Formats: sequence, C-alpha cells, structure tokens
Amino acid sequence: MRGAAMSLTAASSGFVVLLLTVPVIQGQRDWRVFYSRTHICASKGSTVEIHCSYRYPSITNGYYTKVEETFWFTKSINDAPLDLRTDSDYRGRVEYNCRTWIICTLTIRDLRESDSAEYKFRFTTNQGGKYTGEPGVTLSVTDLQVLVERSSTQTELKCHSSCKAADRPSYVWYKNGLKMKEETFSLRVSANDDNSYSCALKGHEDHRSPPVYAPKLLTVSVSPSGEIVEGSSVTLTCSSDANPAANYTWYKENDRKLPSQQPQLFFFSSIQPSESGEYYCTAENEMGRRTSAHVFIDVKYAPKLLSVSVSPSGEIVEGSSVNLTCSSDANPAANYTWYKENEDSPKASGQIFTITDLRPEHSGNYYCEAQNTRGRRNSTLNLTVVAGKSVLMINIIRLTLVVLMLIPLVVLSLWTRKKKTLSLNSEPNEAVKMMEVDSCPGYENSTTAAQTQEPEEQEDLV
Repeated sequence: MRGAAMSLTAASSGFVVLLLTVPVIQGQRDWRVFYSRTHICASKGSTVEIHCSYRYPSITNGYYTKVEETFWFTKSINDAPLDLRTDSDYRGRVEYNCRTWIICTLTIRDLRESDSAEYKFRFTTNQGGKYTGEPGVTLSVTDLQVLVERSSTQTELKCHSSCKAADRPSYVWYKNGLKMKEETFSLRVSANDDNSYSCALKGHEDHRSPPVYAPKLLTVSVSPSGEIVEGSSVTLTCSSDANPAANYTWYKENDRKLPSQQPQLFFFSSIQPSESGEYYCTAENEMGRRTSAHVFIDVKYAPKLLSVSVSPSGEIVEGSSVNLTCSSDANPAANYTWYKENEDSPKASGQIFTITDLRPEHSGNYYCEAQNTRGRRNSTLNLTVVAGKSVLMINIIRLTLVVLMLIPLVVLSLWTRKKKTLSLNSEPNEAVKMMEVDSCPGYENSTTAAQTQEPEEQEDLV
C-alpha cells in the first residue's frame, strides 16, 4: 500500500520541501520501504527534504537483525548503487539524517536542473540482507520562465515550469517586483507594456523566474573608442537588458536599414570616409520595441585630392594681381602653406595666396602643402608673367607726355634766342641807315626795301 503527505518548512538556503512518510510497502514478508508521492516538483536553487521509513525482520535465521548501512542513490556503477555522498555531482550539497534506524531523510540544497532524477533508498543488515525501495521518488527541478505570446492588442504571459501536470502547481505573479493578486497560470497585459513581470511557484516565492520586459537601457558602443582612422576595423555593439532576448536591427541616418551577419554587432573591416555618419539600432522582443540614441562615426584621414588654381585664369600680365587657391579633402581640416621653388622660407599661409603688382621676377613654380594630424600632401603650379598691351600703352603715353612737355621748352628757348638776336641787329642797322640816307639820298628807297624784307627772313628762321 502507498500513501504520501507533504509539508513545507523554511531552511536557511531557501524553501524546503519536506516529505513525511505514509506507508508505501514494497518487498516481501517484513522487508518494506515507505515513500511519499511518486513525483515532487521544486524550484531551481531551493532546498528539498525527502523522508522515508523502512521495516525489516528483527530475527533472521535465528539471529538478531541489525541495520549496518543506509544511503540514497540515483545511479549505479557496475550494478553497484552509488551513494549520493560520494557522487561528485552532489558534493557538499547532500545530507542524511537517519534516526532510530527506521526513518532516514535526504536533504539536497541549491537544487539544479541536473538534479532532476529518481531517488531510491537502500539499506543493508548484518545478516547480508540488502533491500532497495522500488520505484523511487521522481524529483523535477524547474527553472521557471515566463513565456510571452504577443498580438496587436495584448500580450499573454505564461509561467512555464518543467513540473508534471500531476503536481498541479500554483503560481504567483509579480509586477515590477511587487506581488499581484493573480495566482493563475497565465496573465494578460496590454501590448507594449513597459512594466516587468515574473512568476514563482506558490510556496517558493523566493525563487522567482527571471523578469520579462521590453528592451530598456538600449545603448550603442563603438570599439575601439577614441579617434577612428581610415582603413581601421571598427565594431558597433547594440545592447539592451531585454528579456526575452531582443532581435536587433541596424540603421544609418535617414532610416536606411543595414545588413548585418551578427544582428547585435555591426562590423567595418576597413572603414572608409564615405562611411562616416550617424548610426543607431533597434531592439525588439515580444514585450515591445526600443530605438537607441544615434552615434556619430567620424572617420579621420590625411589630405587627398589636393589641387591648386589661379584666378583670374588666362594670361598673367605684368602689373596685375592674382589669387592662388589650394583645396583638398581632409579630416580634420588641413592647414595650408605656400612655397616658391628653390626658396626655403614659406611665401604665405592659408588657403589663398594673393600676389599684387606682378613682375617678371614673380614667374616660377609655386607649390602648396596641405597638412593635418593624419599626414601631408603638396601640389605645384607654374606662374608665368608676360608684358601686356596695357604696359606698352602706358610707356607710349609716358613718352608722349614727356615730348609734349619738352615742346614748350624748345619754343620758349627759340623765341628767347630770336628776341635776343633781333635786339643785337637793330642798333647797327639804324646807324647805317642814317648814314646812307644822309650821304646818298638816292638810295633811300633801296634801304627801305631791304628793311621790309628782313622780317620775312626772320620768320623763316623761326
């Protein structure tokens, strides 16, 4: 016959399942073992106590019978039952408490899922008798978990246990760590509920299931941290505390979805400047969906695509001005320095180099050097200064002005010379005239004619 009774007692390591024996008689004649229920369910991490009692004949073959050994086992080696106290899987976690040679208690602490097995009691006597209680007690150690079934309007939570239905366990639910009134197998909540939920076997409230909740504390980390250099390998990691585990999706700015072989990771084997930008991830499980903050990836690289130009373009004429411009693609931004070929000292700094009042000696090769923390590049430009029409016209105008300024001086000089000459010639002529007139009256007309012709000759001289 069989019978069983169960009561719960508290132990320092957790709730204890205490099995009080009601006779379950197995064996022949007076050899008997008494077990409780054939199945027991206990939570992972808790402590269980299994009691048994046994009976044997007091006299065997005319001699008093005495029990010499008692122990519990789950497996045998070479058909010899292995005492749990010597089983490495139970080392330090089992204890026997056998009293009055008729009651023996097995205590197992810190239950593990691997402890799920059939436990049997065995005893031997001084008359060579050996007896094992068959069948034993089946222990099911459950690691509770909350299963989630989500629809568009609500989410159903189910407290899952590996215990068999015959045990008919009762459950207790917790919301954000606080006990709820419901003691049912399942619980319904609204879709995208932000609260956390867990469950426990009634009577084992200290051993709750891990809580379930939508992804929270969603973060994106970058490795290596610090400056990211062109060509290096970079890994982005998306992590959250979601339970059940979340599914991750990666995006780049403007919600462009990115493919990833490892959803929680996004890997650049040789990152390029074109891959700079904002990245973020989403985590989603049956309880809801979350989006991480954006992380900016800034790829640093040395100056490239360096070019130099001159403005205005075309023929560079002497006396004009030009701007030499240097440009490049660089991150961080480059600093620019200008040099002239065969000259050691720089001519200027900055992206634009201005030269005014060009002369032939300004002709030559100029080169620009672009430099940042990642490297440097340079590019050369040839500058040729020519004499243009405007310069010739300026020279002609200058010469014309000089000539025009000299003409009045020449005229003034000649006029002064004429005046002086006329002044010197007028006095002797007057004297001669008077003498001729006085001595030769007949020549008066001829002298007058000579005088009238003299001014014309002088005009010709001018």
